[in-house]
Amino acid sequence: MRNYTVELRLAVVLALICAGLSLAAPQFATLPNITSLLNNSAVNLIWAVGLLVVLVAGGIDISFAVASSVVQYIAAKLLISMGGGNWLLGFLFCGSLGILLGLLNAWLIHGFRIISIVVTIATFNAFFGLLMFFTGGRNIYNLPDWWTARIFIFEHEGANGVWSELTLPVGIMIGCVVATWVLLRRTNIGRQLFAFGDNPEGARRAGVNIAVMQGIAFGWMGLMAGIAGLCQVNIVKEVVPNALYGRELDVLAAVVLGGARLGGGKGTILGCILGVMFVAVTQNGLNLLGVSPFAFQMIIGAAILIAISTSNIDLTRVLRLSKTEARA
Repeated sequence: MRNYTVELRLAVVLALICAGLSLAAPQFATLPNITSLLNNSAVNLIWAVGLLVVLVAGGIDISFAVASSVVQYIAAKLLISMGGGNWLLGFLFCGSLGILLGLLNAWLIHGFRIISIVVTIATFNAFFGLLMFFTGGRNIYNLPDWWTARIFIFEHEGANGVWSELTLPVGIMIGCVVATWVLLRRTNIGRQLFAFGDNPEGARRAGVNIAVMQGIAFGWMGLMAGIAGLCQVNIVKEVVPNALYGRELDVLAAVVLGGARLGGGKGTILGCILGVMFVAVTQNGLNLLGVSPFAFQMIIGAAILIAISTSNIDLTRVLRLSKTEARA
């Protein structure tokens, strides 16, 4: 039976923050704000479940946000040259391009025996530099109608005339979350990923193919990056080469806060969701309160330090020892 101490602790903290923001900023708990929060978190959560797979396998990737930018730009050029395309072709192109970029990371890591953070720092800079060089930083506005049309999966008009809406990217995000949960918890591949991340040498001796595990982990991250890029264009209605630059650290923070271990072998979908929502709710709440955005970075930095430094503390054991000492 898995230990959900981290997830429970984060859920309690998140609930307390939501309660406090509901009192301090009454507009926080309204349906329009909640649906807006979910819409704005869709891309980050798609990235987060992909990154969770990489972290479970003992790796780390910080190139995924830039990879999404590369994917959406190439896909836009390809689809426009074909006359527009459709959602099926969009998923096919973006998913395939994302997987190729992910497999490139895996090949460099395994082929040259370089640690993943070094490789992904290199590809992060290479992807972004090449993208800005070939695009000149120019946006693409003339996109196919299917890609920019807003598709609602939920609509509600309040008594004050304000609409609350959930758009297609939220539905796609739910699909990505479910697919990642199935991969990690209901397949033999998922069990091998956990074993490889927890003890690479032991997994290798047990017959786990290291190259395949790295390919699956980074390929899945690439797939999620491609899908996230597709969704981002649907949200903003244009392709902006540098729009996603810098968002990777917020996602990494969210996944680590959710209990994923940087050393590999540990992490849950529930923790991943809670981590993303913690970051999103904190940022949204500070915006509503008119607090400087720099405060958000300080809070997230402090939260990461606390999460990492307490990740190996067994709170149940600590409480048991405290009770024993009290009785003595």
